[in-house]
Amino acid sequence: FTMNSNYYYSNVMQSSRNKAFLEDMQTLADSIKQQVYVLSGPLIDGKYQYNDESLMIVLSSKKKIAFVTTKKVDDNFEDLCEDIIEDIGSVSDKYGYKEKIGRPRKWKSKLTTIYSTNDIVDIKEWFGNELAVKDSEDYRTLDLLVSLFIGSINDVKNITTEEPDNLLDKVKHKIQLFDGQQTRFIYEELEAEGKRITIQGLSGTGKTELLMHKLKDLYVKNKDAVFGFTCFNKILARKLRERIPEFFNFMKVEQQIDWNRLLCVSAWGSYGNEYSGIYRYICSFYEISFYSLRECGTFDSACQKAVEQVREKIKSYGYAFTYMFVDESQDFKESFFNLCELVTEKKCFIAGDIFQSIFEEKKKDVIPPNFLLSKCYRTDPKTLMFAQALGMGLFEKEKLWWLDKEQWEQCGYQVKIKGNQYTLTREPLRRFEDVDPNFDSLNIIGVKSFIPGIVKLIRKIYNEFPTVKPDDIAIIFLDNEKYIYQAAEDVERALGNELGINCNIAYESKKTEKGKILISNRNNIKGLEYPFVICLTNKILKNMSYRNTMYTMLTRSFIRSYLMLPKGEGYDNGFTIEMYEGGQAIMKEKKLVVTAPTEKEQVRIKAWVKAGKQALSLEDRISNIFKELDITDTHTKDTIRKSLNGVPIKNNDAILKQLIQTFLNSIDDEGDFA
Repeated sequence: FTMNSNYYYSNVMQSSRNKAFLEDMQTLADSIKQQVYVLSGPLIDGKYQYNDESLMIVLSSKKKIAFVTTKKVDDNFEDLCEDIIEDIGSVSDKYGYKEKIGRPRKWKSKLTTIYSTNDIVDIKEWFGNELAVKDSEDYRTLDLLVSLFIGSINDVKNITTEEPDNLLDKVKHKIQLFDGQQTRFIYEELEAEGKRITIQGLSGTGKTELLMHKLKDLYVKNKDAVFGFTCFNKILARKLRERIPEFFNFMKVEQQIDWNRLLCVSAWGSYGNEYSGIYRYICSFYEISFYSLRECGTFDSACQKAVEQVREKIKSYGYAFTYMFVDESQDFKESFFNLCELVTEKKCFIAGDIFQSIFEEKKKDVIPPNFLLSKCYRTDPKTLMFAQALGMGLFEKEKLWWLDKEQWEQCGYQVKIKGNQYTLTREPLRRFEDVDPNFDSLNIIGVKSFIPGIVKLIRKIYNEFPTVKPDDIAIIFLDNEKYIYQAAEDVERALGNELGINCNIAYESKKTEKGKILISNRNNIKGLEYPFVICLTNKILKNMSYRNTMYTMLTRSFIRSYLMLPKGEGYDNGFTIEMYEGGQAIMKEKKLVVTAPTEKEQVRIKAWVKAGKQALSLEDRISNIFKELDITDTHTKDTIRKSLNGVPIKNNDAILKQLIQTFLNSIDDEGDFA
């Protein structure tokens, strides 16, 4: 039996007495596609251990909590069940749930039951009918109890035991439960060849959240361990450092964070401060040479040099870290992972985006991930399908990219192939189970002018969803042209004047703000999600960088995404009839039907991708180099762009990068030329 099911998780030690029951429960969970947990005790805290090998606690949404024994139900077993209920009552109190669901005496008789496996004749009948909770008013209380058992803690400020009466609040306040893969990653002792544990998944599959939970679990259990937590981007690293204490407080971790035991910084670092980056700290710890970008050209080169030098010192110096966590792994080369493994005593947990990784050429020696998170919990599956199809050019005669069957499945699709026709579908998500399956989670809107178009659309959103708040909405400009900065100010002014709504221009504030609609370019939205996302573009372009941005931004929503385009007689906005019809089919039929490219076309696609950088606009090429060099300050970027005006730049990225690097080295800390 596979242990990789998304729908089933068990930590019960298998024996001859329980083997048939456990296998039947997994078969049932996978066949009905419903999350089922069979536990030996609450996962949330290691202190809840019960010395009864016959015990199995069966948990699932809308089903009574079943305490099952492989022996006869006797007084001792009933007393044990009372103890577990009392323990869950304590956990409920700790996380503030008690004020929502009450003491155990309020829910115990309605929502718990006791069985012996000897009395269960038909698993399907028992699970489907005997465990069914009849009163829908108890569903949310039950889900909250399940979340306490598995440690999938929901913010008590956002939850109620009453089912919300409108679509927006139903989805926004849905009680989140870990799936089987997520639970396995957090709680199990993970074994792998070497020290590396890899997680790959689409954007929105909860990778960063899982790293946080694993960090918390190991931090509490290992009092003397030293942790590294890193990513390539400095802004993201800063956000992570802010989020970790918030997350620890939210999870009621009693230990205060000791920042001497936990280094959360970006990957590279700088000369002046040994704690400014993971690589910089490693150089200091092992007393080896630190290389800046100017000295070695790439981070890959710096890491290769460090690996060579550390190998000679590891025996005498020991390990710099006990555990290492790396987020957004697609931003790194193999050399950085090799360095992390070398300096880490136990495990390196490495998480990245499978969709972005797939766009790289397959190597023969690629090791499959230990955890593949194929279910995207943020976005309605219909929106995700359309966004990926648009991103890959699947609606067009000349497609931009294509995946083989295995890759489609890695991205969470069920694949049916008939001749050269692929039918792709995605399983429904628990988060959207209360949503009408015919609800349009994506709208395409043509407007004569963006400003009045946005005002009209937001007025419509407020009418359709009366409980909407300004910070439920994000407006994102997909283009990388200068017009967007003036347009953003015009949108802010118009929404203030006509609707009395305040806005937050994110590329200036570098943060989210309560009570304000977020307006952003495509570079300041990473890791965020909103009920409503409005994406604006002058024209759908045919280059990989732009299409990847389009996919990423359209999938930031969890109620509805809007794609707004200019329209007018003779105006070509790049949105074709094939895109429209493809989107309509996805919304109505919940499936993506596409003809596979011929082998000859696939060769052309791969050649096009290899040459893709040459096809980018100058602005795209400059932005890519800014990202590569980790230049994030807006004023610095503007200073460099002005310096490049009038400089004759041929289609050579190496020369362009050299120029930008030269200008960067001449700029002081205030972003002006020294």
